[in-house]
Order: sequence, then C-alpha cells, then structure tokens
Amino acid sequence: MSTTRVLLQSAITLAAAIAATAAQAQDESTTLSGKMFADFSDISLKNDGVSQPSSGYGIDVKRFYFGVLHSFDKTWAVNLTTDFNYVGNDGETNLFVKKAYVQAKVSDALIGRLGAADTPWVPFVEDIYGYRYVELEIIDRLKFGTSSDWGLSAAGKTMGGGLNYAFSVINGGGYKNPTRSSTMDAEGRIGWSPIKGFMLAAGFYNGKLGKDIDGSVTPAVHTAERYTALAAYSKGGFKVALEWFSADNWNQVTTVATDKADGYSLWAIYDFSPKYGVFARADDANLSKTLNPALEDKYYNLGFAIHARKNVDFSIVYKNEKVDGGTWNTSNGVIGGVVSGGKFEEIGLWAQVVF
Repeated sequence: MSTTRVLLQSAITLAAAIAATAAQAQDESTTLSGKMFADFSDISLKNDGVSQPSSGYGIDVKRFYFGVLHSFDKTWAVNLTTDFNYVGNDGETNLFVKKAYVQAKVSDALIGRLGAADTPWVPFVEDIYGYRYVELEIIDRLKFGTSSDWGLSAAGKTMGGGLNYAFSVINGGGYKNPTRSSTMDAEGRIGWSPIKGFMLAAGFYNGKLGKDIDGSVTPAVHTAERYTALAAYSKGGFKVALEWFSADNWNQVTTVATDKADGYSLWAIYDFSPKYGVFARADDANLSKTLNPALEDKYYNLGFAIHARKNVDFSIVYKNEKVDGGTWNTSNGVIGGVVSGGKFEEIGLWAQVVF
C-alpha cells in the first residue's frame, strides 16, 4: 500500500472521528433556570384570641429555585435543582436539594427518573393552578403530601397529549429526608383530557411515609393512604377547577389510633386582559374525622394579578384561614386553639419571577 493511500485513509478516518465528535457535542446542552417566590405582607395570627409572634409586617422569599439541566443526548439527561427560602418569622435561611435525578427519555410516552424528582400529584396540580407563588395546593398546604421525593419514577403522555400518567416508588419522607426504611411507598396519577381545555385526573398514595425503620422505638403500625381527584376547565383567560382528597392514617403511621381526613379546594381565575386578572379560591377540610371530628380548616383567598411581562407576575392578595376544634400545622403556621380556635389573615403583595 502506497504512502499516499495510507495518508488518505488516515485523513478520512480522522475526519469521520471529528465529525462524530462534533455531532455528539451538538447533542449535548446545558440549561440554567430559576424561579423566585417573594412577598411583602402584613400577617395577623391569633390562637384562642392571643396574637402570635409571626404577626406583623415583613418580607419573605418563600422559594428561590436554581436548576441545572444537562442533556447528553435526546435520551439521557441529569438535573440538579436547589431550593432556598427565607421566612421572616423563622429568622433563618435554608438551602437544600429539591431535585437531583438522572433521566432516560425513551419517548414522550415513557420518561424514567432516578433520584429526587417531582411526585405525581402536587406539581401536576400546581401547573394547572398557576398561583403556587401565592399559596400551595391543598394537600401540600395541609401537609398531606409533598412535591418531591427520592425514588424511581416513570411518567409520560400519549394520544396526542390527551392521556397522561405518572407513577413513583419513593422513600416516603419527602425531599428533605432521604433516609432508608424497610418498605417503599407508591404514588400514582392518571389524567385524561376528553376535549380541549378540560382535564380529569385521579391519584393515589400508599405507604409508611418513610417511618418503617428497622430498630425504631416507634415502629410503623399503619399504612398511610390518600386518594385525590381533579376536574379543571380552561378557555381563553378563564379557568375553574375543583380538587378533592381523602386520607387515612396520614398522621397515625406510628400510633395505635386510626384516623381519616378529607377536603376540597375550589378555585377560579379570570385574566380579562393580557396584563391583568383576578382570582379566588376556597378550601374546606375535615382534618380528623375519627379522633376529633370538630377539627376543621377553612381557607380562602382573593387576588388581583398583574402580569408585568413574560415570566414576571405580581398579585395583590388577601388570605383568610381559620382552624376550629384544635390546632393544625399548615403552610401558614400552627393555627387553632382549644377555646375559640385560631384565625390567620394576611394581606400584601406577592411576586413570581421565572428565568
């Protein structure tokens, strides 16, 4: 073989390798993202008629997510999302991992994730609601669920997006508590859009909430169960939805007693122009139907939205929450009392920035 031919073949091989490397490099990409929820408000919280320390004026940064998504190709990707928050009445800041997973996307109908990732129900409802920066959806607000957990999940959509699903096997302790236990929890959701703008969804949860720990002095004796349903309709700038949940033994996994809870959340949103809108929401929950049937949470909010520009939103909001028949730890603090119950009121300005 002549020297010229050897050199030519070597050049072709090198060119092919460079082209393959360039093509592979083009498939790889890194995306940075962020989301901030902040508010300036006046809070009034009275339990049994006594004003609580969390009352008063202040500024909160309830959430600041910063995410890095690196795609190796059309199938493989890895995500890390951190979460920072500062709440004035806590007097401290916290930084922790919200998501950390490796992803394999086989198709739109099958996306698998391993690590800390979205749970099937809460983020799904938050996306439909659109006002997570003002308030958590009902099961997250009342602590009957969480938005992220450590585990293995599969999700997807088919039929032109008309059918969607998500299923996860998770630790059960939430994204802040990745401890091991003797069993894994299961959570799932299926959603169906029979016509454009209309969504029906149902979900379930079953497990020990990460409390089935070998050698624990408080072993798990019950299984927590939760069932959820959602009906939502949107057209133009109008949206209305009803969410319902029922939970068994959610706070009784390690106790002898059993209990039940249920509730609903109804909200309506109307953007009467690209820049402005109004919204309202009402929640009602029976928090302890077996052990303390009088324990009830009632919540509502009213708001005026200003869509300042793409990815920048403000809302002027009034919130009202009342807990009777005892106390409950909600996203707005511990509310309630043994005499006259507890009442939470908040009015102020809320902001969301997405990038």
